Parts: sequence; C-alpha cells; structure tokens
Amino acid sequence: MYDTAKRVALVKQRVRENTRRRQWRGIYGLSAACMLLFAVMMQAADVFAVQEQTAAWGVFGAMLLREDVGGYVLVAVVSFAAAVVVTVFCTRLRKNNKQQEQTKEDEET
Repeated sequence: MYDTAKRVALVKQRVRENTRRRQWRGIYGLSAACMLLFAVMMQAADVFAVQEQTAAWGVFGAMLLREDVGGYVLVAVVSFAAAVVVTVFCTRLRKNNKQQEQTKEDEET
C-alpha cells in the first residue's frame, strides 16, 4: 500500500500525462485540419483558375493584371482568414495552459 503523499504524487503524474496526451491530440487535429484546408484550397484554385492564362505562366505578377483572377483572390482571402483563426485559437490555448499551470503552482504551495 502507498501512503497518501505517494498516491497524490501518482495522481498528479497521471493528470500531467493525460493533459499532455490531450494537447498532442489537439495538435494532431489542427495539423490534419490544416492539411485538409490546404488540399481544399488547392482544388479551389484549380477550379477557379482560367485555363487560357498560358501567356503569363512565367510571370505570376502579370496574372493579377488580368480580368479573371477572382479565384486567386478568393483563395488568398480564405487562406488569410484561416491563418487568423488558427493563430487566435493557438494563442487562447497557450493562455489557458499558462493559467492552468499557474493554478497548479498556487495549489501546490
């Protein structure tokens, strides 16, 4: 049989392990979501791009001077919005983790 201090230490260790697993699961989920979003955006760029733009393949800046660049602009705006959402989510997650660590430190003392 373990004494109370040993049991408390084991419980705290298991909580840390479960928290670490949950964080890694979140990281894997975000990575998968980013890859899926990337694949969808690549397909969207292919669908929206006009096939007659062969004259400006070498100079991508010249493509923006053409009239039918709506697909590229749409993909750029959606990419930016997705990046902002992921950044805000990660910032909030980090803030919550710091608050939890601070709470744990306060409880231990």
